Amino acid sequence: MNFLQLLTGAEVLSQRGNPNVNGLEYDSRRVKPGDVFIAMRGESSNGNKFIEKAIAAGAVAIVTDSPTEKTLENVAWAQVSHGRRALARLSANLYQHPAERLPITGVTGTNGKSTTAFLLESILNAAGRKSALIGTIEYHVAGKILAASHTTPEALELNRILAEAIRAGAAEAVMEVSSHALAQQRVYGIPFDVAVFTNLTRDHLDYHHTLEEYFSAKQVLFEGCGTDAPRIAVANIDDEYGHELAKLSTRLGSKALTYGMAQGDLHAERIKITPHGTRLDLIMPGVVVPLFSPLIGKVNVYNILAAVGAAYARGCDSEAISKGVGALSRVPGRFERVDFKQPFTVVVDYAHTDDALRNLTSLAREFVEQAGQKGRVITVFGCGGDRDRAKRPLMGEAAGRGSDSVVLTSDNPRSEDPLAIINDALVGLQRAGAKYKIEPDRKAAIALAIREAGPGDIVLIAGKGHEKVQVTRAGSAPFDDAEVARQLLREAGYDCQAANAAAGTPS
Repeated sequence: MNFLQLLTGAEVLSQRGNPNVNGLEYDSRRVKPGDVFIAMRGESSNGNKFIEKAIAAGAVAIVTDSPTEKTLENVAWAQVSHGRRALARLSANLYQHPAERLPITGVTGTNGKSTTAFLLESILNAAGRKSALIGTIEYHVAGKILAASHTTPEALELNRILAEAIRAGAAEAVMEVSSHALAQQRVYGIPFDVAVFTNLTRDHLDYHHTLEEYFSAKQVLFEGCGTDAPRIAVANIDDEYGHELAKLSTRLGSKALTYGMAQGDLHAERIKITPHGTRLDLIMPGVVVPLFSPLIGKVNVYNILAAVGAAYARGCDSEAISKGVGALSRVPGRFERVDFKQPFTVVVDYAHTDDALRNLTSLAREFVEQAGQKGRVITVFGCGGDRDRAKRPLMGEAAGRGSDSVVLTSDNPRSEDPLAIINDALVGLQRAGAKYKIEPDRKAAIALAIREAGPGDIVLIAGKGHEKVQVTRAGSAPFDDAEVARQLLREAGYDCQAANAAAGTPS
């Protein structure tokens, strides 16, 4: 491929030179001889500062979004109006437009994206369709599980993953689409066949500033980002923003498919939640489908409805829907139980907003009540540093009102003082009048909660879910809530051999 071919469709303001090119990079540290380097302004850095470094590494062409950069004689050059849009166009050209060669379902919303995406993938697999999944927890490509760098990767990685999935025989792709990715146009030029909206609650206001801006970013998925609007929009009409998106989608020519707990094109009846799973009658257009899911709680009924809506939009039949929903027994870091045959329940969950904490503690309350014991809800949580400070007291209040006892600790403090973050959350916790302890060390906080737990209680370890590191001023250090809980349960003398045998793993 030559430079001009790579630039096809990009918003080029000026251009010079046409060498053959081997690849494309936007990180100068990864440039190899024969590559094109895209120098673009990002959220926290400016790639234009690294043009000379890229040329020294062997770049034969530079694409820049800066009008002040001077062209250099020894390399080809192009100036573009928008760096990330150019990255998207060039990436699609490099990998022969993979997003146009397989149908993609995009899932957006504050909560439930990961579980909805995992459920949809399971249904597609049950329908005999090989698929790729791109999301917060991990990426699934051709049977391989890859670490996720972002919920929605940059356009270069995204096109590379989709191209690899096609080579491996994938017929579908499922993507979590974050508000950051939509605002930053990381999915520019990606044609979504189906768009799914789960809900919208307060989150990421350190980036989007207002709830209205946050919603506007989510809305882009339903409008089309450099493409037509999706063929079908699946929207939660129990959420006021879902109502708005359903109406918008209809105006834009998409078919709107709605869902809700008791209303919408898809809804649920005869819901029965037990500690072992959830049963419900799924009401779909023209059919009633009895479902069982190993996932528990009202929040997972919503996730099931969202995933089924997308599966229905993709032409999956009721048999595949029933089989796929029943086959998904767990989602990493989403109400994930750590079981060493202890007389109380330990759960790891990603809940990191006030709404998610309300849902989590409500689910935990249901869980202990269904078990028939007068168990307590004990919650360990913290708030992220360098993020929206205003949501911290809201999280404290949500945790306090939903729990019998709270251990307030650190999450990912990043560059902030953990005690300052704790003090912000403490305001809401005290407002709730909850019984609480403060322990900034997260491992020690989890140990406190486990020591406090008695028969029939449930310990919720909230905030980090599937994450494998904790980020502090000192950098990133390994930290896995589930593994820490396992270690502490072993040290407490619980029967790890029996637990491993039950899980089918060697002790």
